[in-house]
Amino acid sequence: MERTFAMIKPDGVRRGLTPEILARIHRKGYRVVGLKQMVIPREVAQAHYGEHKERPFFGELVDFITGGPVVAIALEGENAITGWRAMMGATNPANAAPGTIRADFATTTGENVTHGSDSPESAERELGLFFKEGELLK
Repeated sequence: MERTFAMIKPDGVRRGLTPEILARIHRKGYRVVGLKQMVIPREVAQAHYGEHKERPFFGELVDFITGGPVVAIALEGENAITGWRAMMGATNPANAAPGTIRADFATTTGENVTHGSDSPESAERELGLFFKEGELLK
């Protein structure tokens, strides 16, 4: 079993896509072991997107992700990291495969509805940023 971090971003929450995205997660067979709706504190957002700190879009990215509520999700399942990323589709919705979340719902690369960890290391780090000890189901 593998765990990963998934997020429904502010644009997805604002557009009421949370129930559909959670339904897709459940239909895929992943177990939700942590779930919370929150507004991300700026410091957490900066740490979350820390690898982009030197890029010109970093400030906009932090502003966007802290600009409204998100749904933070801890998923568990076989190959959850690559499986969730496949369900999301390409970052640019124009390049996302039909039937993926981003192909179906994203409007732009900047507002692409979801996030998912890209490796076991980032999954561990991101789960630790968004969930405290004891908040995840065993």
